[in-house]
Amino acid sequence: MKWLVLLGLVAFSECILRIPLTKVKIMQETLNEKSLLSNFLKERSKSSYITYLPLRNFQDFAYIGNITIGTPPQEFRVVFDTGSSDVWVPSVSCSSSSCHTHTTFKYQDSSTFRRTTRHFEITLGSGKIKGHLAYDTIRIGDLVSTDQLFGLSLEVSGFDDSPFDGVVGLNYPNISVLEGIPIFDNLKKQGAISEPVFAFYLSKCLVGNGVLMLGGVDKAYYRGVLNWAPLTRVGDWRVNVDHITMKGQFIACFAGCEALVDTGTSWILGPKAMIINIHRFLPATPLGSKHYIPCSAIKVLPSIIFTINGISYPVPPQAYILKDARGHCVSGFRGNTEVYLHAETWILGDVFLRLYFSVYDRGNNRI
Repeated sequence: MKWLVLLGLVAFSECILRIPLTKVKIMQETLNEKSLLSNFLKERSKSSYITYLPLRNFQDFAYIGNITIGTPPQEFRVVFDTGSSDVWVPSVSCSSSSCHTHTTFKYQDSSTFRRTTRHFEITLGSGKIKGHLAYDTIRIGDLVSTDQLFGLSLEVSGFDDSPFDGVVGLNYPNISVLEGIPIFDNLKKQGAISEPVFAFYLSKCLVGNGVLMLGGVDKAYYRGVLNWAPLTRVGDWRVNVDHITMKGQFIACFAGCEALVDTGTSWILGPKAMIINIHRFLPATPLGSKHYIPCSAIKVLPSIIFTINGISYPVPPQAYILKDARGHCVSGFRGNTEVYLHAETWILGDVFLRLYFSVYDRGNNRI
């Protein structure tokens, strides 16, 4: 199986990075105008054989980057998702209300577009997509995947308010709903990248807010060492978790469990009964689909510790308590992973990954 590498602690508390960005608003505007982040990433890519793609943090809900599809290129905002293997964007022929608020692919304008008669359907936690399959040239930064299979959605539900147009999956081929070669595999096959490795730096303390690296790892984005964990099975970014504790007490994963490392999930997800247990410890008050916590509790609540392959990864309250649009504090833990029947399963989403730089090594099946 593949290994998932949980890299060293993100340069988070002090925002120690070599990207010339600051948190001051006037400086943000100046730096954005000069496109310093974009230029910096391009220069590093030329010298290090790593392709860098800046990601924008949208309200701690999703990290969004840009790709282009077609010839001439048409640009789309996408989530790079380690929980899926497929690329999909809305088609210009889509009639759903969601497509009216997003960029749609005008396939008739692309000279490299190749249609098929095959159809697909994808069900996600936030909605459903139906459409047909096609092939075209897809670009991620300077990387080009020619004749890449992707989905064009004709019916979309549940994505009306999403800040992204589509998804680029970075999981293994066997997870593909479209039953094609994923874009990362094609990039390696076509010689666009030399090493089958990619990495995510996700943060909320910089103007850029995040970076996706393809083809290698840049040590400037983390402190300490990389702690590699083997995948529990070949074909999925899943690792074993020893236990989950708070103040030295087991609160979940009592006999070991598994965790999917998923950049396409906003929260930390677990079995409903375990999440209820955690919310009792906090304590948190349920209201609708959310659990609310007094904002003052951020200063006094303990960290929740995930122990993976013998290494402890604390998640402090500053990370697992988020503010909603009204400024209320909500828990970053949510339930309903019971669909994974073979073992107690957790999903380590952005709440976790903002703390720990993550590297995905397809060549050695590890994270």
